[in-house]
Amino acid sequence: MTPSEPASPRSDPLRWKALVVLSISYLMVVLDISIVNVALPSIQTDLGFSPEDLQWVVSGYGLTFGGFLLLGGRAGDLLGRRRLFMVGLALFAVFSAMCALSTSDTMLIVARLLQGAASAVLAPSVFSITMVTFEEGPERNKALGILGAIAGAGAAIGVLLGGILTEYAGWEWVFWINVPIGIVAFLLVPRVVRESRVEGMARNFDSFGAAAVTAGLLLLVFGLTQANDAGWASAQTIGVLIASAVLIAVFLVIEARNRHALMPLGFFRRRTPTGANIVGVGLGMVVFSMFFLLSLYQQEVLGFSALETGVGYLAVALTAVVASGAAQALVTRLGVKPVLAFGMAMILGGLLWFTQISADGTYLADLLGGFLMIGVGLGFSFVPVSIAALGGVPPHEAGLASGLINTSQQIGGALGVAILTTVATTTTSDALASGTPQGEALVEGFSLAFWVAAGFAVAALVATLVWLRREDLATAPSEAPAAM
Repeated sequence: MTPSEPASPRSDPLRWKALVVLSISYLMVVLDISIVNVALPSIQTDLGFSPEDLQWVVSGYGLTFGGFLLLGGRAGDLLGRRRLFMVGLALFAVFSAMCALSTSDTMLIVARLLQGAASAVLAPSVFSITMVTFEEGPERNKALGILGAIAGAGAAIGVLLGGILTEYAGWEWVFWINVPIGIVAFLLVPRVVRESRVEGMARNFDSFGAAAVTAGLLLLVFGLTQANDAGWASAQTIGVLIASAVLIAVFLVIEARNRHALMPLGFFRRRTPTGANIVGVGLGMVVFSMFFLLSLYQQEVLGFSALETGVGYLAVALTAVVASGAAQALVTRLGVKPVLAFGMAMILGGLLWFTQISADGTYLADLLGGFLMIGVGLGFSFVPVSIAALGGVPPHEAGLASGLINTSQQIGGALGVAILTTVATTTTSDALASGTPQGEALVEGFSLAFWVAAGFAVAALVATLVWLRREDLATAPSEAPAAM
């Protein structure tokens, strides 16, 4: 116990004010994953992106975010969670400005990679500070439920805000908006957030592990996205994918042998957190790619403006906010498993709805029903999966647990966007080559991608039913979800 860490979370009178600052900062990070989606056509036109490279604006951010999250979580545990939180805020604001000032596709991709790395420093500190600030039980569940609600609703709110900013201020403002928010949060943190760290642990960092897994995933996404042009059987594609597999294997060897592993493999003996992270990967894969593809569908096929596209997502945002509040209450009453299973089933229903989109579709017929189901699914999925992944985790593993669930979602999102974009562009290219009109060819690609996304959702639903045991996760008003 350090002098800067309260003897008991309940002794911290500023804990709810601290949660406000943490929530605003976390919302900024979550928004930045989705806020660019509506701006993508404008970015593509202004900076000359190819269809294959455009997805790097989303997946590049997600890969460095997810790849360095565990390192960021461990650094916060050992060097000071508040200190790393403030460093992350400062870097995030700086790299956001760099994104806004980008004058080429390469510059923006590099800036997004750096911005993702800054998020990896910032995000795990949000959860680990929450873990040590609030006592385990209903109070911590409420705090984690708020952060889970932000994760669920933030993606939908981001595309709405992105449409407004792109229409009236230009795509650059989807990045500029982070600068004043980051500065205000940076100034407030020392006033309301107490410092905390794990004492008595060696200050060793598995930087080689972080570099290996991030490089491996970057090569995997590069290989997938370039395969349509280079050819799936080409030396480039095969070589890149083999190099990716080797680097990921090296990462696993490092983790198995390193005393200070970034991701101790023994952590996965806990059945419940393991199941939660499997579901987290599936959630990221379907949610991130869904917003990416539907933003393109609305603007490139239906002819919506950026503002109309953003307003169209209002149905998702409002439904997700309401559903998140209901999910938080139901998790305490019914437990995590039934709430999460219902949420994943609703997301699956929404994806199946989107498989039926058409080239001459309308918002009411082709999108609204799916948006409403997705909104409910987001609220009923992100809240319980956050609690399942963190409940019962001891304070000295708070950074690891919070980094891991975020890692699962971010890497899942980056891989999902890459895989489904590859499916969509390959299908569209084949359709165009056979003489199909452009609008119908695009819809064929999007539709098949949503079928694949539905398959990922089914896998996540099965993981919920198989890996999470209801008796382990059922909660009462005075209990917290326990991880096995």
